[in-house]
Amino acid sequence: MRSAATLYLVPNTLDLGTQPAPSIEWAIPAKVLIQAAQLKHWIAENAKTTRAFLKRIDAIAPLHLPLQSLDIVEIPRHPKGGSTEIGACVQSLLAPALEGNDIGLVSEAGLPGVADPGAHVVATAHQMGIPVVSLAGPSSIVMALAASGLHGQSFAFVGYLPVEAGARGQRLRELEAISRRDQQTQLMIETPYRNQVFFEALLTHLTDTCMVSVSCGLTLPGGFSQTKSIKAWRSNKLLLPSHMPSVFALQAGDTFAFSRPRSQ
Repeated sequence: MRSAATLYLVPNTLDLGTQPAPSIEWAIPAKVLIQAAQLKHWIAENAKTTRAFLKRIDAIAPLHLPLQSLDIVEIPRHPKGGSTEIGACVQSLLAPALEGNDIGLVSEAGLPGVADPGAHVVATAHQMGIPVVSLAGPSSIVMALAASGLHGQSFAFVGYLPVEAGARGQRLRELEAISRRDQQTQLMIETPYRNQVFFEALLTHLTDTCMVSVSCGLTLPGGFSQTKSIKAWRSNKLLLPSHMPSVFALQAGDTFAFSRPRSQ
């Protein structure tokens, strides 16, 4: 058996099918596009959107093989056998690496494995002794944190909050308390069509001094990041688009000073 090849984590753009799509060069380094163009084997969430992604790469860095010759397999979602069957399926997806073939793992947006089902593929690769290399590219979570001005030395990404209004409000109050106790920024995401409802929940359940940052449509024309106190947001409400991904961050107001560099 040949030694295992490499699993490359290939970043995707953050536009999620926005039309007209900006050039892929705006979001992904040329070196990454060249590396991706060489790969024959791909693991993806969705084969159709991955083919569209590869077409965009081909326009900048010509693919080494025709698109129809590439092997694109999808990550299993909910097989009847549960976690055991998922594990076996993922191992089979990674089999080409054990035969000496590099594999690309791609997400629908951003970095594979970060708030993404590809994490299970990466974990399995480590278990199988397959080297993993993460290529540079956009991550909406990190970009939103950097643009927020909130505490960047201690932060937590908590993903999606409950959809039910009461449970969501309780969780937001808990996160503000955690931020106050640990002097830690809390980052969240929501399904785009619920952006406005989620934003209104922030205004309803957080205290006046809590700082909230909203980053929407990052890397896209018209994308923005804005940070204000809840009191200021109530006076300057946003109307968020229902088709663009957003990242929300909060930091308890009485810990906000800790995000600033201290004098030596």
